[in-house]
Amino acid sequence: MKHIFVVNPVSGKGKNAKNYIPTIEKYIKEKGLDADIYVTNAQGDGMRYVEKVAKKGEPVRFYSCGGDGTLYEIVNGCYKYPNCEVANIPLGSGNDFSRLFGRNTNIDDHVNGVPVKLDLIETNGQVAINECAMGIDSEVCARQVKYKQLPMVNGEVAYTLSALRCVVFSKINNKFRITIDHDKVYEDDFLFCYIGNSRWYGGGYMAAPGAMPNDGLIDCVMVRYTKEVAKKGPFGLLPLLNKYKNGEHLNWDFTKLVHCKHVKIESQNPAAVNVDGECEYVTEREFQLLEGAITFVVPRGSKFLELI
Repeated sequence: MKHIFVVNPVSGKGKNAKNYIPTIEKYIKEKGLDADIYVTNAQGDGMRYVEKVAKKGEPVRFYSCGGDGTLYEIVNGCYKYPNCEVANIPLGSGNDFSRLFGRNTNIDDHVNGVPVKLDLIETNGQVAINECAMGIDSEVCARQVKYKQLPMVNGEVAYTLSALRCVVFSKINNKFRITIDHDKVYEDDFLFCYIGNSRWYGGGYMAAPGAMPNDGLIDCVMVRYTKEVAKKGPFGLLPLLNKYKNGEHLNWDFTKLVHCKHVKIESQNPAAVNVDGECEYVTEREFQLLEGAITFVVPRGSKFLELI
């Protein structure tokens, strides 16, 4: 099998991934690994390169060397091709998907990892391996990019700063009609709806504490904007952020968790949608689970292997 390390040189504020290249080169030389290193040069370049290689049909394992955005590009470039495997060496500022697997940066543990089938979530021609969301949390995601550029600010801090800004200064609710599995309908004012394949986003916010990306189900977390929530006002909501971050929100009376395979969200007004960190504004979006759609390499020693 061919091994290709796809490095995003701007991940981790342009230091982590770029500085990791000599480590990869040394490993390849010492182990005599049949491997190449590809350094991306623009947004979308990684996806285009991976798909070009994947189309050749030869067995290949791509190592995502960057953050969640780099992983998004690699997954979207190769998930349609059964000859491909994906490993994830977390070198970004948030690294949310890797939290479930231990955030391991040891190359040998990934080279000698365990290939497993994981689910994906398809929406509008693209897929997410970690999560999708729609509402105020996606507004936060869209705005956090500028905070990541600040010195000493990692993904978690950037998300929190953006959340504080949005809660205080932005419209935080949307009128959604959410249809679960083409049957059950929830229509109300919502803060947001999280469509999770895994647990964390935003640099460490545990939106779906029990989600597993290999269980054949979406963890759909709907947080309503009730009269009681409205009475709190923006500053009254701020104390809830830490509980949400720690995954302590599922027992709130305005939170609903359902397990499903398909979610459709219709919004009265354009609302932000987030697909593994890629954001835009829409009035309607559908999310479909693709069961066992990608082969992901779990690093050797990961506790995740004890859960499957």
